[in-house]
Amino acid sequence: MDTGAHIIAGCEEWCGFPELGIPAIKARVDSGARTSALHALNIQPFSRNDARWVSFEVHPLQNDRSVVLRCEAKVHDRRTVKNSGGFAEKRYVIKTAFNMGDDRWDIELTLTNRDSMGYRMLLGREAMSGKMLVDPARSFALGDRTEADIAVVYARHDTHKDGLKIGLLASNPNLYSNQRIIQAGRERGHDIRFFDIRQCYMKLDADAPEVHTRGGIMLNDLDAVVPRIKPSVTFYGCALTRHFESMGIAALNTSQAISRSRDKLYSLQLLQKEGLDIPTTGFASSPIDTDDLIQMVGGAPLIVKLLEGTQGRGVVLAETSKAAESVINAFKSLNANLLVQEFIAEAEGRDLRLFVVNGKVVAAMQREAAPGEYRANMHRGGKATSIKPTPQERKIAVRAARAMGLHVAGVDIIRSKDGPLLLEINSSPGLQGIEDATGKDIAGSMISAIENICDWKRELGVEMLDSKMSS
Repeated sequence: MDTGAHIIAGCEEWCGFPELGIPAIKARVDSGARTSALHALNIQPFSRNDARWVSFEVHPLQNDRSVVLRCEAKVHDRRTVKNSGGFAEKRYVIKTAFNMGDDRWDIELTLTNRDSMGYRMLLGREAMSGKMLVDPARSFALGDRTEADIAVVYARHDTHKDGLKIGLLASNPNLYSNQRIIQAGRERGHDIRFFDIRQCYMKLDADAPEVHTRGGIMLNDLDAVVPRIKPSVTFYGCALTRHFESMGIAALNTSQAISRSRDKLYSLQLLQKEGLDIPTTGFASSPIDTDDLIQMVGGAPLIVKLLEGTQGRGVVLAETSKAAESVINAFKSLNANLLVQEFIAEAEGRDLRLFVVNGKVVAAMQREAAPGEYRANMHRGGKATSIKPTPQERKIAVRAARAMGLHVAGVDIIRSKDGPLLLEINSSPGLQGIEDATGKDIAGSMISAIENICDWKRELGVEMLDSKMSS
């Protein structure tokens, strides 16, 4: 057979991706597969110079998660690919330089999690076309690498970084808030990575407790975690955060503080105990008490809230006593826990969000409700403007966050004829609305809070970043 200038490769070979900074990775050479695939984790799209890019992490060595490479590449395409099990998956596609033996050319590469596969890299026939022929009876026809060789190649990745190792515990890596926190952490020299709460699991053991994420990656070496727990995973998210705390890993907001803030009734009771003014609020478990409950908060109009609701969901304005009675009884027929609260008419659909970080108000905005809404809500078309809160409002917000035990909190205040009243406290406040309205680097302030908790000392370059941020 005339092989011409074709490379003769075995069924497995060592290869590399110089533009991605991957010097050596073992590939399965498979002419039966059409596309090539690279093992990638924490895949996050972003924009650079008006072009689509993607960042991702690679563990280049099979069964070895100690080596982590962080890569960036311009997005070439995004397409649906069927994996070996026949399941369709939408993947990012990049185009990058590829080398095998002494040869180098560009190939298209899909990014996917290959932890369950035998190889971190799959080389498909599209990448081989016109370049390679495969001898399935051979392995490493273009040269093998010993464990000693690989240790030398990746020796530089064993050195410890000066920054902290931080895990962002959340559910959606594409949310503005999560992307900003990661960006701020990396700008300040930290190794910060996103971990999906639902893909993490725990080992409870008095001698060797552990936390793992998808693919069996152990997370015990983290210095700190930033819990960003959405309401639907509060129980598991708090359990996971609590497990990290039990291993001596710092949490920006502790599991106990998050649990307190998520229970609206309990949080209001704590605020009341602290002597902070709140709207008159009622709570009951029997529909028989509905009429007296309505009168307890001053009658209609009034607000009915589900205890677990967030971002304006599960909140109803009842304008008449009859409407209030109907809403309360409807909720109670579903065995839903709820609060009734006096309606502050003079607020005219406006409230304040004060962002507290490490015992200090770092930003504040006024939110105005969209037409048809009784209260400001950025998720429902509300408008936000930067404001300067009064000293009293600042003091209330700081005391409220302290009462919950929160290092980071979004404190909602409403201005009434009798003075400012506390509405509620959010332990995972969104960043986009307040950063857009105020122009302040809230994510950077959160990273500073982590540094303070971990007693991390800044280098000169990061000190300069702090100075620039505060100015």
